[in-house]
Amino acid sequence: MARLQDKVVVILGASEEGSMGAATAKRFAEEGAKMVLAARRLDKLQPIADSVGGIAVACDITSETDLQNLAQTAVETYGKLDIAINYSGVNSSSTIDEVTAEILQQACNVHFIGSTLFFKHMGKCLSEGGAMITASTLTALLAPPGLSAYSASKKAVDQVVRIAAVEYGARGIRVNAIAPGFTRSAMTEGYFEYPSIPQAFINETPLGRLGTVDDIANAALWLASDEAFITGQVIDLSGGQSLRRTPTEQEMMGGA
Repeated sequence: MARLQDKVVVILGASEEGSMGAATAKRFAEEGAKMVLAARRLDKLQPIADSVGGIAVACDITSETDLQNLAQTAVETYGKLDIAINYSGVNSSSTIDEVTAEILQQACNVHFIGSTLFFKHMGKCLSEGGAMITASTLTALLAPPGLSAYSASKKAVDQVVRIAAVEYGARGIRVNAIAPGFTRSAMTEGYFEYPSIPQAFINETPLGRLGTVDDIANAALWLASDEAFITGQVIDLSGGQSLRRTPTEQEMMGGA
């Protein structure tokens, strides 16, 4: 039997081909899961949901009403909810000297507040023995210049993961995060127009290559499966880059 046979899975952030969410949806569908995919834009989401035999639900992670509706839709459609995964994210890059309250608030709304409320509403509907997973980041494990809003708001969620693991543990629900390194995906595709940028990250990665969305999907599959006796953890999926550092701006631009 497939590892997720008849499990009902919500994935928020799956509206782009080449995204971590879409890759995870396809991998889970191969393992027998029933898919509920969510994103802000239904027009882009629907073809991906159709490709995995799932349903598409419009959901903005900054809307608590949307999150509540997403969880309820999964239960109303399939009778239960077993696994909930959040890949929502927003790019933000600014030095502390130049950061604004608006930049900080947007990052917090999506990463910290949104992810916490995602746990709240998915957790209320989740079956006993289920799993919740959210996306962290390598940059929350290091200290990259210019990413205070992004990294700090993600780091806050890492702590929420630990607390959620304790609070939901009595129901057998596992709560974990995946922290990818620099990964080629729909969100990062533009950076690959400049070969020096990915190469700079490869130079700092002991395993000698960048991660892929399939690497992320496979890690999520294990964390979601009944094989994973693990909770409250942030899984470093950077190929070992966390043992070194993030490249400098000069290195990314091809300088010595």
